[in-house]
Amino acid sequence: MKFAQQINSTMYCIDCHDLGRKNRTGCYVLKGQSQAQLIETSASPSISYILQGLEELNIPLETITHIIVTHIHLDHAGGAGLLLQKCPNAKLLVHPKGERHLIDPARLIAGAKAVYGKDFEALFEPILPIPAHRIETVGNGQQLILDGRTLTFYHTPGHANHHISIHDSVSNGVFTGDTCGIYYQEGQKGTLVLPTTSPNQFNPVDMLNSISLYERLKPDALFFGHFGVCSEPTEAFSQMRHYIPLFVACGTEARKQMPGDAEAQLALIEKLLWDLVSPRLSQLEVSGSHSLQSILKLDFSVSSLGILDMLAKRESKA
Repeated sequence: MKFAQQINSTMYCIDCHDLGRKNRTGCYVLKGQSQAQLIETSASPSISYILQGLEELNIPLETITHIIVTHIHLDHAGGAGLLLQKCPNAKLLVHPKGERHLIDPARLIAGAKAVYGKDFEALFEPILPIPAHRIETVGNGQQLILDGRTLTFYHTPGHANHHISIHDSVSNGVFTGDTCGIYYQEGQKGTLVLPTTSPNQFNPVDMLNSISLYERLKPDALFFGHFGVCSEPTEAFSQMRHYIPLFVACGTEARKQMPGDAEAQLALIEKLLWDLVSPRLSQLEVSGSHSLQSILKLDFSVSSLGILDMLAKRESKA
């Protein structure tokens, strides 16, 4: 099995097989002359795939200088503590709001257990606390220059308040984490990018503003956490701008139809999301037996939770 896919002469993507699926979550490798950097770790069960990919690329673990996570959700940073144990010279770079939760991941664990329930252990364990001295926070606009490559960090809320995105000068590409949604690559016939609105910090206004930032950077490519390289940034931005307000509208309609019944609201939001996206799935020739259906079921379930949480918070502030 080949673990690392080459993107250009200095960049690779390792498939982390998150959730036991191919093409779900990626770890990006920036390979310099004498050092390397990683972007995203996925969850701890993915670390074995990352290690095999690095071995395939002939990258010694002691030459990794930085491990960067776009945000601290466990499918992006859950394996960071375990991976840092393997990479003795690496520092972890994270948004300032994420630092304390990586030092003490108790709240991260509790939040994930609330969403994933009995599946939590298999999907995410072990989650190791990270010593404070191995973490560095990055400010908005801060740069890291390595081997002729400049990485510029931007604070990009919308999916989470502790989210960063990274512009890479060599590729003129942006690592978008989850702020620009999920780029589905399940063999459908065309591009599908949908918002990921998981709890508990989804903010549609912030998400749209972050997409405007991406547009101003005029990237040639987007490097998605889920999953892979999109060479059509304008199309991705267009789909996100289309779907974000419609996702919110699904939640508003569910709360209107099922007042006071959160469980019924969640079920209706999921149904409305399916109704919303189904015409696009038909265009992409995604049938009921297509592999994309099962992952969309999970994503719509998690997104429904975030939409409902956002609307409840908005109402409480009104």
